[in-house]
Amino acid sequence: MPDTHPAIHLVGENATRIWGMTIDERTRRMAKAAKLPFGDAAEGAPAVLVNRAFVFDPPWLRYHAGQPGAVLTIGGVPVIAHVRDAAERAAVARAMAEGRPLADAGTLRLTAYEDGAAIVNEELRKRETPFAMPLTPATVKAAERASYFGAYKGVTDLLTKYLWPEWALVATRIAARIGMTPNMVTALGAALCVAATIAFWHGHYWSGMAMGLVFMVLDTVDGKLARCTITSSWWGNVFDHGIDLVHPPFWWWAWGVGLTAYGRPIGADTLWTLLAVIVGVYVLQRLVEGEFIRRFGMHIHVWRKVDSDFRLITARRNPNMVVLFVSMLFQRPDIGLIAVAWWTVISFVVHLVQLGQAMLARARGREIRSWLA
Repeated sequence: MPDTHPAIHLVGENATRIWGMTIDERTRRMAKAAKLPFGDAAEGAPAVLVNRAFVFDPPWLRYHAGQPGAVLTIGGVPVIAHVRDAAERAAVARAMAEGRPLADAGTLRLTAYEDGAAIVNEELRKRETPFAMPLTPATVKAAERASYFGAYKGVTDLLTKYLWPEWALVATRIAARIGMTPNMVTALGAALCVAATIAFWHGHYWSGMAMGLVFMVLDTVDGKLARCTITSSWWGNVFDHGIDLVHPPFWWWAWGVGLTAYGRPIGADTLWTLLAVIVGVYVLQRLVEGEFIRRFGMHIHVWRKVDSDFRLITARRNPNMVVLFVSMLFQRPDIGLIAVAWWTVISFVVHLVQLGQAMLARARGREIRSWLA
């Protein structure tokens, strides 16, 4: 990206809101997040023109800010364009305002979204097409859906991938409409997380899992709300991930203590052994994941498809809760905790094998690259 960033300038009129925001406010937030100036550019200076008639994913703004002369179009109409001088700015602005294709593109580089326009995701080393579409009252829901699912990146567990998305989409829309911030959602989830811990402690496993379920959905909502409304913050990230990091050991501890109240007690030595295995081996697994990143520059779960598939069920909070839920169907929460400990050990061994396989493959001259590339 050039040292002097082009100003972001909006063209046209559109009163339609997305996620409760006007296009002007959404674009201003995108510009701020990308550290780009927002407002009128000096006469004849380079600028990134944004057509209010359309809505698009933030990566498009960042991309075009670093690509002088690049224009993204839909149906021939300019959606976003990095103009380099007064003549280009006037021509593109007229086409945007009138909702028509450019009469003379000159040396501008036009890319039609319909033709599969793509940009490179450096983290995943793959080309992808962030969403872009016309924004009208009739397309708001589709635009919000595209924005929401565009926030799902990489690989995750089976609950987050298959069960949470539709529930969290509804909750994200409600939160945006009533003006809740991501930190408010995180705080609500934290309260439910504590309540679930207390319920587990007293052997009230079903009510604890119900509160834990809502918390886990909200744990998805806060991040998606932040991305969709472009309100991510350093504190919000620390708040959210801090809770995610801290609470699981307390859940497993409370689950084990609650076994006595439930009528399936286990000895103190057994409980502490299980907790040591669940927490200690999990930490070792994360160290293996970190070593993979250090050696190969990508996450262990995006190397091969089988690695991404295993991430669906690897021993982390959500898959562990599935194990405990199944144990409750048989009224054996004690066996559930033991199963979580064994699954944690198995997951660690699988990750260790994955790291070893990658090291061996590189030693034999194979390139280690993501299957998503």
